[in-house]
Amino acid sequence: QVQLVESGGGLVLAGGSLRLSCAASGRTDTVYTMSWYRQAPGHEREFVARRWSSGTTAYAHSLPGRFTISGDNNKDSVYLQMNSLGPEDTAVYYCTANLRDGSEYWGQGTQVTVSS
Repeated sequence: QVQLVESGGGLVLAGGSLRLSCAASGRTDTVYTMSWYRQAPGHEREFVARRWSSGTTAYAHSLPGRFTISGDNNKDSVYLQMNSLGPEDTAVYYCTANLRDGSEYWGQGTQVTVSS
């Protein structure tokens, strides 16, 4: 199994930035991708960004240029740098890990609140 712990959420003013972190532990040698999803109040959970263990990244089409995913394979961590935040970015942000055997794990989430 893999355990995921997110951190870095909080309250920020519109236009500000936050950096989320996700630390993985357990069977991290089999992690294939790590991703960020978010769920805003009254909305379905949506994909934000993904990083493969090779370093390749992908982003939701609706978030070009504002968010950057990065990672550190040695530290089994993934990060999400979020810039130019707006109230529409208010959500619980979740970190996920997909293993090479097809299993998937989710963190508990970290709240991001953007105040106008």
